[in-house]
Amino acid sequence: MTSDSADRTARFGPIGIWSSALHQPAPGDAARVAEAVAELDELGYGTIWVGGSPSVEEAGSVVGATRRITVATGILSIWQHEAPAVAEQVAAIERTAPGRFVLGLGVSHDALTPRYARPYSTMVAYLDALDAAPEPVPARSRVLAALGPKMLALASERSAGAHPYLVTPEHTAQARAALGPDALLAPELGVVLDTDLDRARTTARTMLSFYLGLPNYTDNLLRLGFAEDDFTDGGSVRLLDALFALGDADAVRARVDAYRAAGADHVALQVLHHDPAAGLPRAQWRELAGAFSLSGSA
Repeated sequence: MTSDSADRTARFGPIGIWSSALHQPAPGDAARVAEAVAELDELGYGTIWVGGSPSVEEAGSVVGATRRITVATGILSIWQHEAPAVAEQVAAIERTAPGRFVLGLGVSHDALTPRYARPYSTMVAYLDALDAAPEPVPARSRVLAALGPKMLALASERSAGAHPYLVTPEHTAQARAALGPDALLAPELGVVLDTDLDRARTTARTMLSFYLGLPNYTDNLLRLGFAEDDFTDGGSVRLLDALFALGDADAVRARVDAYRAAGADHVALQVLHHDPAAGLPRAQWRELAGAFSLSGSA
């Protein structure tokens, strides 16, 4: 392991949790979310990725409810938050919890953002603004939600690395080649802990169907060799099995090993449940902590 790789592992850990349920909890749920993220910290996960396009302030609530763990936005949309205000908010977190917050940035999607235009150039300008702020956000404290070659190269040049979403081990290998050896590569991986594979695929399709309407993702999947037919009816079996870890904890561990072998430093697990009303999947988070022998799971 190189010193750079060891530093990345020390900061982010090999395994993290990605959850959009940590974003904008209802007023009555704030205490429950705080208790859940505190447990993730104690279980030994390396990073909590607050999904669902959170603000810095929302992610800061997770920082405040934890002691050790790195907390990252996964991701903050550059269209929704002005860079000078973001830099000021990041600096405030840094003063209270040094080194524990990472600003994950992304360009979101045309269908979700009325202002969407020239995403690459806009990201470059946003990074320039973060650098020019009175209290700049250092490159080591930000990552980009990069999928294609240009954004991956930018992630390597202007940030700590890349946090790709909805990708395969094959994409991870390509991303590692584009980033070079010294940048963080932290892909998200959807997980369904269900040994009934038909039901597990149904659960995965429920999540995937939304993303298959977003060209940034489908274009990336087409580059990886999938076909338009793979996008019908919520995703083909071939596509589902490539994008998700389905089955028991051993199956999840094997899939994570595939991403790590392809060049990932860290894998952010997004646990999905067949019952959307089931709440935070804390039992599954505990099971996975044990499966990966994390430090607090004994």
